Amino acid sequence: MIVPIIITDRKAFTMKLNDLKYYQALVKYKNFSQVAAKFNVSQPTITMAIQRLEKDFGTSFFVRDHVHKQLHITPTGKQFAVHVDVILNELRIARQEINQAESSSIRFGLPPIIGNYYFPPLTPLLMREGLLSHLETSEHGSKEILKMLKHGNLDMALLGSLNPLKEVGLKTTELAEYPFKIIVSKHHPLATKKEIDFATLKNERFIVPDTEFFHEQAFKQISHLAHFRPQVIYRTADIHVIKTMVAENLGIAYLTSLAITLEDNIHSLNVTSPLKQSFRLSAVTRSTELLTASKQKLWDLLITKKE
Repeated sequence: MIVPIIITDRKAFTMKLNDLKYYQALVKYKNFSQVAAKFNVSQPTITMAIQRLEKDFGTSFFVRDHVHKQLHITPTGKQFAVHVDVILNELRIARQEINQAESSSIRFGLPPIIGNYYFPPLTPLLMREGLLSHLETSEHGSKEILKMLKHGNLDMALLGSLNPLKEVGLKTTELAEYPFKIIVSKHHPLATKKEIDFATLKNERFIVPDTEFFHEQAFKQISHLAHFRPQVIYRTADIHVIKTMVAENLGIAYLTSLAITLEDNIHSLNVTSPLKQSFRLSAVTRSTELLTASKQKLWDLLITKKE
């Protein structure tokens, strides 16, 4: 396969896709024989591929250290490696998108908190519109789902973030914003208060979501600004467990209001200082993907349900 023509100030040239794959592997392994074995080709094949690339760009990407029998990548080689990674990743995503173009399925990312507390009210509408049966749902934390979107492993997702979500290559629409709150047992001394300065909680015991939740980032950020290291007694990926433990007065938690309901039998406090943080919920898809009719229908439905 030939990569489309690349235009420079002086000339036009083409590159073989395999040359780029060989180059990427050589950057990783720094050994011609190892790369040749990986692709089941001869070592001269790898050598000629690298020489073609170096000739096209008029520079050396690698330097051989014959004394120590090592291969070093040059500064221009490192720069080119960044672009090669992007090109090969985009081609891989393009192949996935083309394969998905005829499919009616929608690979949909849904973090647990959003899946449990925001998404359920949408399901009757999705059912009526004939979309629910097309969803292939992946449930992970927002950080993992964002990575899956970038790698082309998902078509669309609902994501949580601390700041407005602006990622290169992604199209995003913010749907809602939910403030972070401190939750305590109704039997806790703080249950008589409506708001709290986070800095006054340095002697409290905290129950926190697992590290795959971006709550971890919010918690670290506000703790740092409050100038203390919280005493964390338990971590879990189950938000229901956190709220149950808080209700039993085993500790307190820092949680988005999206995940707090009247049935939880807990008391929530607004955080006034040193920082007011919010859980920002956004619909996200790749900006390069041409949405099928069913995907476009889902996207339109999601962004018209802004709160």
